[in-house]
Amino acid sequence: MSVIRQVIESPLVQGDEEEIVYSIRTTPWGSSPSNVSVKGYDVTGGDYTDVTSTIINGAASVTGDVITLPVVKAMTQGKVYKIEVYFESGSQKFECYFLVECER
Repeated sequence: MSVIRQVIESPLVQGDEEEIVYSIRTTPWGSSPSNVSVKGYDVTGGDYTDVTSTIINGAASVTGDVITLPVVKAMTQGKVYKIEVYFESGSQKFECYFLVECER
């Protein structure tokens, strides 16, 4: 079974002063997600720098098949970020992601 991991809306654009709470419907991967964790990486220029503690604030929550992410904020203009969302559905573990391009 081949499942695309990148969310359909990716890449997204977010202003450097914006604080946005994103949501992901897990139906393409599995239902009733649990054990959710979210990480953020600066992937500008092909490098992977973990910036979770800088750009992710709070905890994810789940309602049905929708994961509501923590606030994504404090991004730097001109950088590209990869937001990875890990979750379990039944006995399976999934990771989906989306890219965010930060602009002024």
